[in-house]
Amino acid sequence: MNAPRDTPASRRVRANGDGTVYQRKDGRWEAAGYVLAPGNTRRRIRVYGTTRKDALAKLTEKIATSNRGLPVPSAQGSVAAYLTYWLENVAVHHLRENTHTRYTTCVHRYLIPGLGKKKLTKLTAKDVRTWLNQLRTTCQCCTRGLDARRDQPRCCAASQCCHKLLSPLTLTYIHSVLKSALEHAVREEEIPRNVARNVRTGTPRPRRFEPLTADEARQFLAATRGHRLHALFELALHTGLRKGELLGLCWEDLDRGTAAIRRTLQRTSAGGLTTLPTKTRASERRIALPTRCVQSLKLQHEQQKREREAAGTTRQHDGHVFTTVQGRPIDPTNLTRTFTTLLRKASLRRIRFHDLRHSTATLLLQQGVELVVLKELLGHAHIGVTATVYAHVRLRLQRDAIDTLSTALGSLEITETTYGDGAEPPACAALVR
Repeated sequence: MNAPRDTPASRRVRANGDGTVYQRKDGRWEAAGYVLAPGNTRRRIRVYGTTRKDALAKLTEKIATSNRGLPVPSAQGSVAAYLTYWLENVAVHHLRENTHTRYTTCVHRYLIPGLGKKKLTKLTAKDVRTWLNQLRTTCQCCTRGLDARRDQPRCCAASQCCHKLLSPLTLTYIHSVLKSALEHAVREEEIPRNVARNVRTGTPRPRRFEPLTADEARQFLAATRGHRLHALFELALHTGLRKGELLGLCWEDLDRGTAAIRRTLQRTSAGGLTTLPTKTRASERRIALPTRCVQSLKLQHEQQKREREAAGTTRQHDGHVFTTVQGRPIDPTNLTRTFTTLLRKASLRRIRFHDLRHSTATLLLQQGVELVVLKELLGHAHIGVTATVYAHVRLRLQRDAIDTLSTALGSLEITETTYGDGAEPPACAALVR
């Protein structure tokens, strides 16, 4: 009588309703069973182990999780596939266009090349940490072939690595994009947890900026006097408005010495020059205008009226306070060029246009303006943002105050030494009377 044939089917064992467990031809054990899946459906899953007990334990854990009402992840695709899906179907509906463009660049330049081939469900915190550490020490000029694109390669392509490393701020941004994508995967119950949250990149140093001093600010405004955009630069230095907020300002936003900040002008890849809502809800605000700015805006309105009359019917008019001579909105890039030219004319060091905003905040802090007032003027979402960005200014003011006190206490000590114990100098006598 022939012995029964040894097949996988003959080795199947049903473990008390927990599923099917059997040994495969390669010697591993496989356990299969039905669990809860996203969408309140059930699907069959398979787990593997080196022993029957190991495979059964894994299956039991999956079924126990399912019985608690937690769907088992169904994402079988790669990280690259999910990131592409997230960009095209999720992020595009929740991000501003320019932010979505930056996210897309980050995903295709860093995330997909580094982590894209890994399975989404098998991605671990160790994978993310190892990749970030590698990215931190990799020359981007070599990796992306930046030098090879030049007419005359002079560093990496010429075997002389320039060590063009990513800044800590960029690394933190890349990490935050990955966290956002994985957070949505958790919400969609594709993965049980966001492994990127378990990886720390460290706190990057805030970007350094060099605001104008009071003397430099006066020097710059003197150089802009007579320029057709003098009112814009004066408003920027007195109010700290962002570039887009200044260019998006309309005449209807001005009323009785105040300005309502409701919109921002930006250039987008799809729509060109576009008027968008303010950066955040907190950025939508009404600010008081200094008398000097009110007078400059009146002159700006008269100048715009003269330009419109001179151009006749060919001039466009969409209500913006600051426009080109033809009446069109001003491109932010062109404003930056004008700003750089005026800095050179004023014999000042080159700074970013955004540093005018930092100059306003710094000068106001030096004048003793409270942080809460500064927060409302700048349109920050939280006062903590204001306190963090200008912490170095507050520290310098504290040091000045302490030095002033130290000088005062030092004078008292000298006076006591001069007059001796029990003797009261005239100045102190006047203070205690």
